[in-house]
Amino acid sequence: MKFKQLETFLGVADQQSFTMAAYQLNISQPAVSFQIKALEDALDVTLFKREDKKMVLTDAGQLLYPEAKQIFMHYQKIKAELDNLKGLKKGHVVVGAGQIPGEYLLPLLIGAFKKSYPGIRITLKMSGSGQVERWIKEREVDLGITDVPVDSEDIECFTWLQDRLILIVSPTHPWVNSGTIKISDLKSEKMIFCEQGSGTRRAVEQKLAEYNIETGEIAAGLELGSTRAVITAVKAGLGVSIVSRFAVRESLKLGLVREVRVAGFDLWCNLYLVRHTQRMGGFAIDAFTSFINNRDILNQLS
Repeated sequence: MKFKQLETFLGVADQQSFTMAAYQLNISQPAVSFQIKALEDALDVTLFKREDKKMVLTDAGQLLYPEAKQIFMHYQKIKAELDNLKGLKKGHVVVGAGQIPGEYLLPLLIGAFKKSYPGIRITLKMSGSGQVERWIKEREVDLGITDVPVDSEDIECFTWLQDRLILIVSPTHPWVNSGTIKISDLKSEKMIFCEQGSGTRRAVEQKLAEYNIETGEIAAGLELGSTRAVITAVKAGLGVSIVSRFAVRESLKLGLVREVRVAGFDLWCNLYLVRHTQRMGGFAIDAFTSFINNRDILNQLS
């Protein structure tokens, strides 16, 4: 039994005529006869009988009619919902992200996306990269953005965006007027670090190690749990720090902190887009992924 057969059956039942049903369905009368015969053969019953030049339902046809009507209504509803999705009038995307992309990039991207697709709902969950990886594996999020690459047979991982780490100080710090400092000068200043395990912390430690500088050689400063807290501490003059330029962009524009160049210190780190290899397809997910990969959109974040 096929849907087209049920649709033809309903057409004949409603019109009480093969000819009128053919006109309504925009098919030939022989095609109507063929669909009805195929349906009767599949069910092993007779569905119509001729009375007073009309095709009326047999007892079997009367039993089938309300059920076929329900099936047809459900089909129409499903088709309308799918058309909505294809037209991106509705949908839901769950994104998991690390701190930097979650706090400083995705809210801007989601806001811009919603202007074009107001019917699509975006849920943003934030945690460390390890937790984002677990969310992806457990299918709790559709898309993940991390600050460390994910190496798993269940996950696709692509470089999404490059971030530059910069040295920031308070506006009254002596280094503001020094032009460029040497990397060894960092040993004489209190450094404010993000907590152990963060992508920024690892990147800074690796870069310092290239110059044979261990974090223990730098004057003891604060260790804080978020980049936002680190920037606030620098504003207050409690020390200096190396942070994501994306994260500190607004504070730099407002003059609340200042960037200081460090000779030979050119540190870039990647942000990664991750998805499950057996991801469930979705028009909304694909649209959002395509949007945040648009280079023109991303250039506006720089």
